[in-house]
Amino acid sequence: MSLQKITSLLLVICCALSLASCTYLQTASLGATKKITDDWNVQTTQHGKASWYSVKTNYGTRTASGERLSNSAATAAHKTLPLGTQVRVTNLANGKSEIVRITDRGPYIRGRIIDVTIGCAERLGFVGRGVTTVKVEVLKKKETASNLSKKPSLASN
Repeated sequence: MSLQKITSLLLVICCALSLASCTYLQTASLGATKKITDDWNVQTTQHGKASWYSVKTNYGTRTASGERLSNSAATAAHKTLPLGTQVRVTNLANGKSEIVRITDRGPYIRGRIIDVTIGCAERLGFVGRGVTTVKVEVLKKKETASNLSKKPSLASN
């Protein structure tokens, strides 16, 4: 076999292996996303406008919960939801969503229902626009068999 044929064969094998690894990674990623969404029950849903904020626009690093604001964190500000509430924010323009924790109060502009961190806005795909239409789903962890077995029984002995 000539050196050119061996080189061509090795190139074809490398391409096939790299394509196979890409397919595996995407399947693994989709499986992980499905598991995350299966762990939550949706309590309520809101539709409206979302904007983003950062350490610079927040005039400091502290949130209403007392935590430090991180530009890359999956956190958000909401006017009325209890601090610590988990919500799924879905950008209705592109379908991207992220689960965030409410750590701050706001937004203080009429017509907006939630402010997410600038990092979250980048991941949701609207940092350049500044504002987008979203669906906000208030989440509660699903009860699992292991959680139910840990609860005290009301039955008397």
